[in-house]
Amino acid sequence: MTHLTRRSALLAAGLLPLACFAANAAEDRFFDSAGVRIRYIEEGQGEPVILIHGYTNSADDGFVRPGIFPALARRYRAIALDARGHGQSGKPHDRAAYGPEMGLDIIRLMDHLNIRRAHIVGYSMGAHIVAQLVTTHENRFLTMTLGGASGRRNWTAEDQRRVDIESAEMDEGMLRSQIMRLRPRDQPAPSDEEIRRLSAQRMEGKDPRALAAVRRSNPDQVVTEAQMRAVTVPSLGIVGTADPYLAEFQQLKAAMPQLQLVTIEGASHGSAPGRPEFIAALMAFLAAHPATT
Repeated sequence: MTHLTRRSALLAAGLLPLACFAANAAEDRFFDSAGVRIRYIEEGQGEPVILIHGYTNSADDGFVRPGIFPALARRYRAIALDARGHGQSGKPHDRAAYGPEMGLDIIRLMDHLNIRRAHIVGYSMGAHIVAQLVTTHENRFLTMTLGGASGRRNWTAEDQRRVDIESAEMDEGMLRSQIMRLRPRDQPAPSDEEIRRLSAQRMEGKDPRALAAVRRSNPDQVVTEAQMRAVTVPSLGIVGTADPYLAEFQQLKAAMPQLQLVTIEGASHGSAPGRPEFIAALMAFLAAHPATT
């Protein structure tokens, strides 16, 4: 396991100013993905790097504002999409419209752009999507990066109970259980008032029924340890030490020794993408695994 300190990341190739960059200059583009309109943005030249964001977020929230997209666009052909159910993409209300279809949107986008192989990066929900997609379409990818989540593995009755609770809360536009589950463990639990405020803030302008359907489709994205161990493309995991998903990354590392695992000291699930260490780790990994090799 590699451990990046804030000091080492700040010294990495002038990446700190990029991490603070929050422009959103890329032009909105759209394509039809099996009947669902998908929005994406594209900038830069070189090897393609495709980014898929976390639950309730968008390409802008997940990758542009934290500085990841503009950093990549300086050296690569950066492409980020709004997952179906999110952002400016279509928002079906049927569970069957999600699950593996969320990964297939990436394949259809690659076909739309005539991209044969690409680097693929997912964060949180996006990482779960990427983990399943690479196990089924590995020949389309140069590398795999999982940020903040390591695939829906070892699915249990407790996992299903969590999905049932969180999707029912989402029907009401509430994120109570998710906020409590992913909160930094070194900070006090938020009050009911704070949870209501955060839920309202994160759900403004969003479609609760579509997001509830996304959550209900989580069991349809389950992968096995054996499937992950069989992945041969270079693979990176990035997770904060204050993220409850750290334990799952450590379990995956045991089952998948080829996974390069980087931890970000003190970073929570929500704060890790905005830390300069995240961009430093991703850029170093991509540079070490160019398409030519």
